[in-house]
Amino acid sequence: MRQNIPSGAPWEDEVGYSRAVRIGNTIEVSGTAPVRNGKTVGDSPYEQTKICLEIIKSTIEKAGGKLEDVVRTRMFVTDIAQWAAIGKAHGEFFGEIKPATTMVEVSSLIEKDMFIEIEATAVIS
Repeated sequence: MRQNIPSGAPWEDEVGYSRAVRIGNTIEVSGTAPVRNGKTVGDSPYEQTKICLEIIKSTIEKAGGKLEDVVRTRMFVTDIAQWAAIGKAHGEFFGEIKPATTMVEVSSLIEKDMFIEIEATAVIS
């Protein structure tokens, strides 16, 4: 059975995607940017990473999972030199969980003031 978890963003219907999709015990969370009420929030890579992970945590919980179910994260960053600050925020959420992860520098994200976008995969045990 497929469960689509929407965020309510207007562009979900325009683009044709869901914030997350759960099939069976697997939850795939779409690229999550530091956006609240349609605006980019957070003044630093560290803050934006925390915001992305808070949104991911909430999304996984809406799908019936918990942060401890996360097995993989993928981080797309606009400045790899900020890896330590980004890693610190990631570690605050996943220090004991230790999912597989990837951090890749990209030339830009959808908004100029975004430093990061994060995807996640969770498997409910």
